[in-house]
Amino acid sequence: MSIRTLIAAPLVAVALVACSGDESKTPSQTAATTPTASSTPAATVNPTGKVVVVELYSDDKGNYFKPSKFEVHRGDLIRFTLKSGVHNVHFLPDSNPGARGLPPASEFLQIPEQTWDYVVGLAPGHYYFQCDPHALLGMVGRLEVEDEK
Repeated sequence: MSIRTLIAAPLVAVALVACSGDESKTPSQTAATTPTASSTPAATVNPTGKVVVVELYSDDKGNYFKPSKFEVHRGDLIRFTLKSGVHNVHFLPDSNPGARGLPPASEFLQIPEQTWDYVVGLAPGHYYFQCDPHALLGMVGRLEVEDEK
């Protein structure tokens, strides 16, 4: 065994432990703290029964939401449906300055046809959302919440 091997082996072991993350959390603890769309208080939104489906793609055209721009009213349900790839939906506060009541980021959708539902509880206005790992590749969207009719 060479001197390099004797020195390198402990360094590799330390690097592997350091890169493995926080081992103190169990999978159930991590899952319990994952935000969901249900954090919007149901009592503050009257459901309209309207469902708007937004599909999430990774294909030869790129990474994108379809449609990427759409209109809804308070109480409408937006159903984000994974078609291909691995994506999430995130209404970043930085992209929506002054906005209140933004939904938490969704979990990553990984299985085709997996969905994340959001009952719109936002005030009228324009809101921007993105897929976190693909935002710089153009996977962004714009939601317009219209006044009540």
